[in-house]
Amino acid sequence: MSKLWLVSMVATGVLWGQADPLLAWMDRIAQAQLTAREAAVAAVTDRPGAERRRAMVREKFLGSIGGLPEYSGPLQARTTRTLAAAGYSIEMVLFESLPGVWVTGNLYRPNDAGRHAGVLMPIGHTQEGKPEGQLLAANLALQGYVVLAYDPIGQGEREQTYLPQIGRALSGGGGNEHLELGARSLLIGQSVARYFIQDGRRGLDYLASRADVDAERLGVVGCSGGGCITTYIAALDPRVKAAAPACYIQTFRKLFPGPTPDSEMALPEFLANGLDVADFVEMAAPMPWLLMATTEDYFAPEGARPVYEEARRWYGFYGAAERVQFHVGAGPHGTPLDSREAIYAFLAKWLRGTAGQDRPVKLYTNRELRVTRTGNVEEIAGSRKVWEVIAEEYRARRAPKPVAELKAELRRMGLGKRGAAPEVRVVGETRGAGYRVQEIRFESEPGIELAAKLYLPEGAGRRPGVVVVEEKRLRVPLYVQPSQSTAAVAEGLAKAGAVVLELEPRDSPGAYEGRPFLGNWVTNERADLIGRNLPVMRAQDIGRGVDLLVGRAEVDPARIRGYARGAKGFWMLLAGALDERLGRMWLDRMPVSWEAALTAPLAGFLFDAMIPGFGRHWELRDFVAEERVLRTDPANWMNQVVEAGPGARYRYVGQPDEEFVKELLR
Repeated sequence: MSKLWLVSMVATGVLWGQADPLLAWMDRIAQAQLTAREAAVAAVTDRPGAERRRAMVREKFLGSIGGLPEYSGPLQARTTRTLAAAGYSIEMVLFESLPGVWVTGNLYRPNDAGRHAGVLMPIGHTQEGKPEGQLLAANLALQGYVVLAYDPIGQGEREQTYLPQIGRALSGGGGNEHLELGARSLLIGQSVARYFIQDGRRGLDYLASRADVDAERLGVVGCSGGGCITTYIAALDPRVKAAAPACYIQTFRKLFPGPTPDSEMALPEFLANGLDVADFVEMAAPMPWLLMATTEDYFAPEGARPVYEEARRWYGFYGAAERVQFHVGAGPHGTPLDSREAIYAFLAKWLRGTAGQDRPVKLYTNRELRVTRTGNVEEIAGSRKVWEVIAEEYRARRAPKPVAELKAELRRMGLGKRGAAPEVRVVGETRGAGYRVQEIRFESEPGIELAAKLYLPEGAGRRPGVVVVEEKRLRVPLYVQPSQSTAAVAEGLAKAGAVVLELEPRDSPGAYEGRPFLGNWVTNERADLIGRNLPVMRAQDIGRGVDLLVGRAEVDPARIRGYARGAKGFWMLLAGALDERLGRMWLDRMPVSWEAALTAPLAGFLFDAMIPGFGRHWELRDFVAEERVLRTDPANWMNQVVEAGPGARYRYVGQPDEEFVKELLR
């Protein structure tokens, strides 16, 4: 079972069945997009139409991931040692996916001489990586297949934030690393999926290069996250003659409001592009598929069956409906006995192997299956991490554009609209020293209600108005620096005479898992799937807050200000980029640049402060002129204060806010 993936899905699953207005709002958009897709698929009635849609799907798929890496140089493959087992052997192998990016794998081969069918086995989201697949791999070897089970990025011997000094991954594990790398990739207009696919393609290269493998008989089998990569590779690589993904196949009608998967499994604008998981299966027609689910999985059979039924109809255009099979195994997430035996029968039919029953085999420890001496590819001279590859891509693909084009793109995304003051609903009121605080609700756009606190100082006359992006003190792991509540800043501004709107932009609070460095990746990812951007929508919410303040009689509309902290400062920059009413913005501990995130080993909360593709063309300084920004304690993406050049202001330990409050309101 994929333990790491299960933890992720259970944590995300706190949303399931609970009221979440933002999720419900986005899900309505997602379901409408899926309905439009189904109509487009239903309109295809023959093979020529299927071929036209296949070409469109392939183009959109490759476009969404930024294309595939072009590298196809030497594999530099080698075997570090061999373990002799009963009836088969396990070779510990290394090969290069990209220059300096090493893949560690276990190669299971039968003891029989001759050329055998080859099976690539991408592994699911267990931190241990390749040992997860050994029961299935060993049985396939006993049935005459050469099987390559390999570590995915961030797992097994390929941890990306591994520190030898502490003997562990700083990020907390592979799922976290997938997401952290996913945010970087999105920022430069790619998906981290392209690197997972590259690993799989190079794994096929390795199998095909071996004298004991028949390159005309290659298959792919994987479960969970490995099932996803199995599906991608089979859809894209014509060398694959049969594919069996388990516990991944699922329509986004079920996935979107439920177990939204990690970055390599949820492609940007996927639903907005008119796609669903069935499109991957249909891209490969008429190649045979065994689509698998299990009775007790969160990737439920009822979500997998519509994919199977649509694909079977699609394969009918090729006279090959029988080449799409569906199997539901008995048990939880994984490949139980009946699923494994279904795989044996399927591969025997399509790869011309010998079907057999599942046999008990010796299971080896993670240590026994190590490829490297230390358990991490970092020991290899010249080894590179995927974040370094992304940084290289960023530098190569950088194409600066004028600020005018930035503003035009933001307008296209819906920013910059002004409206009448929204209707306010007061739900509570308290009093402070010289001011009262109203708890209010108002609508940002139809279906999106925001919560806020309105601080109203005593006395007559028109006053400055300040939008404060609310920051709550959240529970975080001990090794993560906690954020401080913005309540003290709001109170200080109110005592100084400002009308303060402490605003909580739209969010799905239940999606926060407490994972270090990631922020609310789930909600950001869902927005990207439907072609929206959560920071942009949050900037729209700030704009509605400005509308509210401008419409109040006690506020001077010529003196509207803003305050935000950390990555949320980007939302304020976005709001101010097209709204000159925000005359001055105080940004505290905000990261200094996107470049700093793209060229460092680890970047925290990048999902909350990026727009896909924008990192190629603009920088954070391009959004708002520096003279409108009061920047205090500028930070890197790990929340450490850094030098940021002229204009930046730095606090001494314990320095109160009064000086900066006065400067903001001046």
